Parts: sequence; structure tokens; C-alpha cells
Amino acid sequence: MFQQMINENIAGPMIILFGIIAATIAIGLYVYSSLAWMKIAKKKNHPYPWLAWIPVANISLLLQLGGFHWAWVFLILIPLLGWIPLQVLLIIANWKVFESLNYPGWWALAQLISWFPYVGLIGVIFYLIVLGIVAWGEK
Repeated sequence: MFQQMINENIAGPMIILFGIIAATIAIGLYVYSSLAWMKIAKKKNHPYPWLAWIPVANISLLLQLGGFHWAWVFLILIPLLGWIPLQVLLIIANWKVFESLNYPGWWALAQLISWFPYVGLIGVIFYLIVLGIVAWGEK
């Protein structure tokens, strides 16, 4: 009985703590990727690099940097049937951006790894490292 009381009293705070940690990590990743894409947009002389900070507008920024029209971002409004081609366009745009800054374009394929169970986290970490290298590297 005492053990059950302890478990019930700990469950709520543990869930809250997990939520706080997850939110902190998510905010940190958003800030990091926004800073990186803003730096890349400045390297590519984009007139509005601050778009990297605005959700959905940052997708249109990436598409523009890759040579696509910004309106492709509206594919996000079509569940699954729009998301898949949009993801393909984003990978191609990443590839073009990386190559235009003299980095290997295939690094953009790191995003594909994140789609697979069990190894997805490795793909996300690899892509964030690549993004940092492209943004702040000296090539």
C-alpha cells in the first residue's frame, strides 16, 4: 500500500519534469537550426534571412535558397500526399544549398535517416552537425 502511494505521488511530477525537459530540448533545437539557416541565408545573400525564425516561412526560405519557388510550401496543407513531395523538395533544396557553398550535397541525405525507427535520432544529430558545419564552416 505504501509503495503504491509513493508511485502515485511521483507519477505526476515525473510527467511534468519530462515535459519540461522535452520542451527545453525542442526550443534549443529550434533556436540552433534557426541560427544556422539564418547564417546560411546571409552567406547566400538572401534579402530576408530572418525568415529562418518564422515557422512555415523558414520552409519557404529553404526552398528559395535551393532555387524553388516559395509557393511549394503550401504542400504542407495536404496531409501525407503533400508532405512527402515537400520533404523531397526540401532534401533537393538542401543538396543544392550545400553544393553551392562547396560542401558535399549528399550530406542532405542525413534527413532520410531520421525517418527510420531506432536510427532516426542518429540522422537528426548527424543533420544538425552538418547544418552547423555548413553554416559556420570556413569554406
